[in-house]
Amino acid sequence: MKSFFGVDYYPEHWPVEMMDKDINRMVDMGVEVVRIGEFAWHIMEKNEGEYDFSFFDMVIEKLKKRGIKVIFGTPTATPPAWLINKYPEILQRDENLMPRSFGGRRMYCYNNETYREYTKRIVTELANHYKNEDSIIAWQIDNEFGHEGSDLCFCDTCKRGFRNYLKEKYGTVDNLNKSWGTVFWSQTYNSFDEIPLPLKTITHHNPSMQLDYKRFMSKSINEYAKFQVDILRDILGEKAFITTNIAGGYFDKNFDHKQMAKEMDIASYDNYPVWGGLKEPITPANIAMDLDFIRGLKRKNFWIVEELMGAQGHTIIGYLPRPNQAKMWAYQAVAHGAQSILFFRYRTATFGTEEFCLGIIDQDNREGRKYREVKEFFKDVKGYRELLQSPIKSEIAFLYDYENIWAWKIQPQSTAFNFKEEMLKLYTAFYRHNTHIDVIDSKDDFSNYKVVVLPVMMIVDEELKHRLEEFTKKGGTVVLTYRTSIKDRNNNLYLGKAMPCNLNDLTGIEVEEIESLQEGQFAYADGKFGRTKCSVMREMINSKGAEVLYTYQDKFYREKGCITLNKFGQGEVYYIGTSADEEILTKIAEEIVIKNDIEHYNTPYGVEVYTRYLNDKKYMFVMNHTDEDKEVLGIKLMPYDSKIIEVK
Repeated sequence: MKSFFGVDYYPEHWPVEMMDKDINRMVDMGVEVVRIGEFAWHIMEKNEGEYDFSFFDMVIEKLKKRGIKVIFGTPTATPPAWLINKYPEILQRDENLMPRSFGGRRMYCYNNETYREYTKRIVTELANHYKNEDSIIAWQIDNEFGHEGSDLCFCDTCKRGFRNYLKEKYGTVDNLNKSWGTVFWSQTYNSFDEIPLPLKTITHHNPSMQLDYKRFMSKSINEYAKFQVDILRDILGEKAFITTNIAGGYFDKNFDHKQMAKEMDIASYDNYPVWGGLKEPITPANIAMDLDFIRGLKRKNFWIVEELMGAQGHTIIGYLPRPNQAKMWAYQAVAHGAQSILFFRYRTATFGTEEFCLGIIDQDNREGRKYREVKEFFKDVKGYRELLQSPIKSEIAFLYDYENIWAWKIQPQSTAFNFKEEMLKLYTAFYRHNTHIDVIDSKDDFSNYKVVVLPVMMIVDEELKHRLEEFTKKGGTVVLTYRTSIKDRNNNLYLGKAMPCNLNDLTGIEVEEIESLQEGQFAYADGKFGRTKCSVMREMINSKGAEVLYTYQDKFYREKGCITLNKFGQGEVYYIGTSADEEILTKIAEEIVIKNDIEHYNTPYGVEVYTRYLNDKKYMFVMNHTDEDKEVLGIKLMPYDSKIIEVK
């Protein structure tokens, strides 16, 4: 599907007599598509079984007359009050077994059969009604699955489902007991019916049990998403083009986004570099990593169906994007592979929970700075449609594994540990050299990259070990960090093996001891690029052939390695046994980039250059993430300036 640009529009929030002027404005702005419908179940079914799509028929007809296409959302993120009143068991229960209250969104249990039945009815009616509507170019199922804590449920339906999941996985309760190590604390089960959900208890539940519960919830959410996809495909056939919008905080969610993306025709993202309560935006590298993660889900370009333009917040409002800053974020998004963008939202709501999620047009209903910025962005970027659809080739891959992330969430081991922050620290080191990076699932093929980075990959199985060895033997560079390969897929420690277990030959090291460093606690190591502050965790490394690049500088561990480099086959393996300073990591990244002859650019701090190629021509997306004038590659940039330049 070609690139398109538009806005998120909620016509049900406004008097009908405003609609014609709104659409005229959209046309003037350059809008080609709007997203509608995803929160409007009650409008479509005011009373049970009474389906009425006339309002959206009217909206679509008006949009069609002005040449504007539609992305239609299934409304299942917000079930109507009559449905919850009739079937309160639809509501999720939290870990205190308290039901979620009606009044928010996504409060439903993914496994509840009643809710699935009503989901089937509304999605079926909606799809049948619009199956011949050519102006609907795509369908979005639900809205931001798992967001805002909606990815866990502890109701009786989930308890039965969890037990059935375990029975199917392990076959016998004896197998489960052995895999979980339930002999510890007399937790051995005589039947699957004795197994609880991980509700609040004294100390903590078995880590193997907790990991299986997260696997079960991931399976539940992804099956519910597929349930909707299958309904649409069955009715719409080959015409169906289906997506779902992924929210930020993807590494904090309890479902595997890669599995969900497999069912979608394209991955879509809601890009919010700032939100309620933030004094300043997340870092440019963080934004870039988010975009590279979304692109990595299907290993191809993606959509953004919510791109921030105004300040955001439900109860607390966040930082106001400075003039041209939000527009610059949109340029950054298309640079990293967003081939289509919809800005959120057309106009600020004047009621409801999101009335402080400010839009392109504010409550004064005037065409101000934000309106002009969106119009300017649309006008400029439409000249590069073919470029935006061109593939992005990266030579560096960052690998993640949701089961590993969940294992860390279950046992973070340090009060200072945060998985995404550890991933981001290393990502930032490579980002600062303006390289192309893919963020991909560790099960994906990484054999064609030059460099693979595996931050805090605590769970490493035989298959991943083998692929890392083959990759390195053939000349690849691998970067590993502390606590790598200490656990198996059951979330249990390896017995009788020196850390990093199964990877001693690859790394050329053994970890003798570890120390968890808490918030505000640091150690220090000296080496090749000067001194580094060590935080979160540190490992006392003994070389078994690896070159020791850094050693600790405190009294008892002065001779123990901290960072090492090992030759393996034709390749190299860096092992970073602590959470090192970004300055040191940036220098290590530079060394790796230069050794591997990877395209990169030196730019002033805060200036990003991202290259794209089309028909043997090179283009540079140049973005100034700072509030100061900058110059790079002979190009002068104003604060928060963005440019697309064809390199002659």
